[in-house]
Amino acid sequence: MSNDNSISEFLLLVLTDARELQLLHFCLFLGIYLAALLGNSLIITTIACDHHLHNPMYFFLLNLFLLDLGSISTTVPKAMANSLYNTRDISYSGCAAQMFFFLFLISAEYFLHTIMSYDRYVAICKPLHYGTLLGSRTCAHMAAAAWATGFLYAVLHTANTFSLPLCHGNALDQFFCEIPHILKLSCSHSYLREPGLLVVSVCLGFGCFVFVVVSYVQIFRAVLRIPVVVFGLRVETRTEMEHPPSMVPGKT
Repeated sequence: MSNDNSISEFLLLVLTDARELQLLHFCLFLGIYLAALLGNSLIITTIACDHHLHNPMYFFLLNLFLLDLGSISTTVPKAMANSLYNTRDISYSGCAAQMFFFLFLISAEYFLHTIMSYDRYVAICKPLHYGTLLGSRTCAHMAAAAWATGFLYAVLHTANTFSLPLCHGNALDQFFCEIPHILKLSCSHSYLREPGLLVVSVCLGFGCFVFVVVSYVQIFRAVLRIPVVVFGLRVETRTEMEHPPSMVPGKT
């Protein structure tokens, strides 16, 4: 039986063993990755350079696109390299780094979506207090909290996962390093620490989900009240245009 000290690399899952299809896979993902890289970079540059876009909503969008850019750069390049060089291995430290950055960026993005729902709630439901509740310092602290929470989440899960002894080989049934597939390689009963962290993560994620749902329900309620008022004004205006006061029977 082997453990984590003797494993120097992991074997990732490959799409196909045919060399032609591997090269096709590389070209396809290269095009998608370059398109995503260019699109996100253009948006980030536009938001950073245009002072008209320096408001809370675009500040959070800037952070969101940075996280998107980082998350696709964590897994896709390694998959392309494996297809290009006809290999499936990833080093032990590389696997740990990939898992850490993927968890960090994805979880930070999730927390940032929660913050952005609050931003939209204040902007639509409490517009007069928008500048007070979401000042530049407050926005910076909220974004930093999302990044810091994602970092802590990734550190806890990565450290716990790679501290487990591995006794079932090094072949991962996945295209990138992921917690459930690492746990499948761990020794019997040695993975029982991870469910505790998963329970905490689920509770935290569910809390964020409820917050987002409640925020958007309030937003939809506020928006649904707008068409009634606008429609009423349009009807009144049209009635006045068709029947001016001087032409209405009984009026002079």
